[in-house]
Amino acid sequence: MTSDSGSSSSAADAQVFAETQTFDLVVIGAGAIGENVADRAVQGGLTVALVEAELVGGECSYWACMPSKALLRSGAALREAQNVSGAREAVNVDGFDVRAVLNRRNEVVNEWNDKSQVEWVEGAHITLIRGFARFIGPKELAITHENGSVTKLVARHAITVSTGSAALLPDIPGLADSAPWTSREATSSQTIPKRFAIMGGGVVGCEMATAYASLGSEVTLLSRSALLSTQEPFAGELVRDSLIGLGAQVKIGVSPTQVERNGAGGEVTLTLDDGSTLVVDELLVAIGRTPHTGDIGLETIGLKPHQWLSTDDTLLVLDDEGRPLEGEWLYATGDVNHRALLTHQGKYQARAAGDVIAARALGKKLSIESWGAHVATADHEAVPQVTFTDPEVASVGLTEEAAKKAGYSVRAVEYDISWVAGASVTSENYVGRAKMVVDEKRQVLLGATFVGQDVGELIHSATIAVVGEVPLNRLWHAVPSYPTLSEVWLRLLETYGRDGSSF
Repeated sequence: MTSDSGSSSSAADAQVFAETQTFDLVVIGAGAIGENVADRAVQGGLTVALVEAELVGGECSYWACMPSKALLRSGAALREAQNVSGAREAVNVDGFDVRAVLNRRNEVVNEWNDKSQVEWVEGAHITLIRGFARFIGPKELAITHENGSVTKLVARHAITVSTGSAALLPDIPGLADSAPWTSREATSSQTIPKRFAIMGGGVVGCEMATAYASLGSEVTLLSRSALLSTQEPFAGELVRDSLIGLGAQVKIGVSPTQVERNGAGGEVTLTLDDGSTLVVDELLVAIGRTPHTGDIGLETIGLKPHQWLSTDDTLLVLDDEGRPLEGEWLYATGDVNHRALLTHQGKYQARAAGDVIAARALGKKLSIESWGAHVATADHEAVPQVTFTDPEVASVGLTEEAAKKAGYSVRAVEYDISWVAGASVTSENYVGRAKMVVDEKRQVLLGATFVGQDVGELIHSATIAVVGEVPLNRLWHAVPSYPTLSEVWLRLLETYGRDGSSF
C-alpha cells in the first residue's frame, strides 16, 4: 500500500488493514504532552489523530505528577499545622487517616478512569484512536486495536512521538524476578507496606520516601550518591535531614547486589554491597528512566529501536548524523526526547511543536530564532523544577557547578530563608536556604535554588528572571511584598552587593 506522499512499505503491503485513515498530523501518545501537540496543531488549522493504547491523560495524570502530589500533601499539611501554635493544639496527631489519604489520591486520578480526558479531546476536535501504534514506513502507522483489528494511519505532513518513558530496572541478580515496584505501583498502591525500601535518591525516590514515611512505612532509602545530586548540594542535605526526622533510614553509597522475594507476595531480601542485608515488604526501584520506543517500529524508518529520540529545537527528530529525516516529517516531544524529563517542559515543547508543524504544513512564516515561538530554547539553561519533599526543593537554570562547567564567569550567593520575616510568620520552625548564581559578565541570573516550605511558589519569579535575562540592577527594583517568603530576593541581592559588587 502507498501513502499520500508516495512512499511504500513491504511491511504495509503484507499487513491486512480494516481501514485506512489520513490526517494532517498523527500524534502517538495521549498523555499531557501528546494532548498539547494535538491541540495546538488543531488550533493552527490541521486535522489531527491522537493514538493511545492506555489511559488518555498518560503517566502524569494517573501514575506520576498528580497521584504522587496527592499522597504527599496530607503529611505536609499535618506538619505545617504542627509547626504553628494554635493549629498545633487543634491537630489530633493520632487521627491521621491513611485510608482517607489513599481515597483522596484515588479521587485525584478519577479512579483511573479517563472519561473526562476523552471528553476534552473530543471537544478540542481531535480524533482519538485507541490502540498500539507501530511505524510501517515514513508517515505511515499500523494501529492494532484491543479487538485485534488493525487500522492504517497516513500522515500528510507529520507524525509526533510522545510515548514518554518507563522506569529503568538495573541488571541486579534476582531483581526482575522479585516483582519490584516502579513509580506506577508506588503512586497507585491501595495499601501501605510496613517495611519499604527505595532504590534511588533522585526526585521519585525522595518524594516517595517522604510520602510513605508520612503514611507510616518504615522507609529505607538507598542511594549510590548524594540525594538530589543534580541540585545544589544543600538541597539534598536538607532533604536527607528531613527524611531522618520522619523516621526514615538513609543509606548513601550503598547498593543491592542481590534481591530475592520469598514467594508471591512474600518479603523481599536485599543483599547490600556493604555486606549487610535488608528485609522489607516491598521494594521501589527509582534509579532512572528508559524511553518507550522499543516496539514502535523505528527500524522501519531508519532509526534504532529502544533509543531516546534526539531532536533539534523545533522538535524535529534527528538521525545518527544529526540531520532530520528525509522530508522533515518526524517530531518527538516530552520524555522520549530526553531533553528535560518534566511534564511542564514537555508541554512547553508540545506547544512549540504543534505550532511549528501547523506553520510548516500551511507554509506560514516560522519564528525559529532563539526564544522564538516555534523553538524550545528554555530546555537548555532555563528549566524550572519543584521536588515536593518536605522541605520542598525548587530550582531553575544552572547550578553553580553546571554554570562553571559551561564556561560562565560565575558568582553565587546564599541566604538562610528562615531569617526573612515571611518565614517566621509561616512556621515556628522554618528550615530553608536560597542560592542565586550570577553571570558576572552580563550581570544576569543563570540559576536559583530555594529549599523550604512553600518555596515552589517562589520559582516562577526566578524563572522569569532567568528567561528574561533581567539585569540585577533592574531586578533590584522588583520590590518584594512584606512579610512574604519572596523577601529572600531582596536579601540575596543585598548579600551580593555586600560581597563587593554594586548595581
